[in-house]
Amino acid sequence: MTRTIPLLHPLDDHGRLPRVPLDEASRLPQDVRDAAALAAAAAKPVLSPAADIARYAHPHYLRAEPTAFGSVTFHFKALTGREPRPETPLAAWSDSELTYEQKKELDRQYDAARTLWSQMRLRLRAAPVMRRAAPLWQGWKVAEAGLRRVFAAFWSTPDGMWRAQLLKLTDAERAALAAARAWDEVAEELSLLAAEHRREVGEDEDLPLETVAQELGLDASGWEISWPDEYKAGPYSWDSRTPMVRRIDAEAKRQRERLAEVARLAPTLA
Repeated sequence: MTRTIPLLHPLDDHGRLPRVPLDEASRLPQDVRDAAALAAAAAKPVLSPAADIARYAHPHYLRAEPTAFGSVTFHFKALTGREPRPETPLAAWSDSELTYEQKKELDRQYDAARTLWSQMRLRLRAAPVMRRAAPLWQGWKVAEAGLRRVFAAFWSTPDGMWRAQLLKLTDAERAALAAARAWDEVAEELSLLAAEHRREVGEDEDLPLETVAQELGLDASGWEISWPDEYKAGPYSWDSRTPMVRRIDAEAKRQRERLAEVARLAPTLA
């Protein structure tokens, strides 16, 4: 019985098969080859232009460079601190054409931009406060030293001059309290600015107030600035005094207790 064998290629005019490359694909039926071509095309990744994260980049973003330690350094045009707070666009997180890694890269980019922005914002906002603070700190130091100097003068004050020296002491106390309140007021402003900056960037990227002062040509190495909570009485605290006021009150109390002791021992001197 005869059989008909289907040919992949028709015979030529001489009844012979044409010379074609005998690769593996050419031996397959056309429908099989078509299916294989479609599968290969589907397996090849095709990047959509919409998947480019550049359209979500921060307006000041320039480029990103890998470091030798496996991290990435982001470069930006100079920020002033007056710009809106850098935040990863919500549209980027809802963009289904972006991969998770692309979204995380955007997050890191905006974190870096927010750090630079917050540092510049701190410089911008702290500068005028620091210029006011410099003479107030000097005034506080002079007043505090003056209070101790007037008290120390009792050791050399003649017996008949103690009342006059007590008057000088009360004047020195008032001057020290006024200087303490003035310093604590400006110190609270700086404390709040520093705390807000620290919340934005974390401790690792914190810009110290002392550094900001140095950039302004000021020496803030000795400035005493407490945490913001120290300047406001809490809901369960009865003491509403600020840090330097508490210090002056404690110093004045110590001095008065010493004078009261002397007055008890030698009442005619009081």
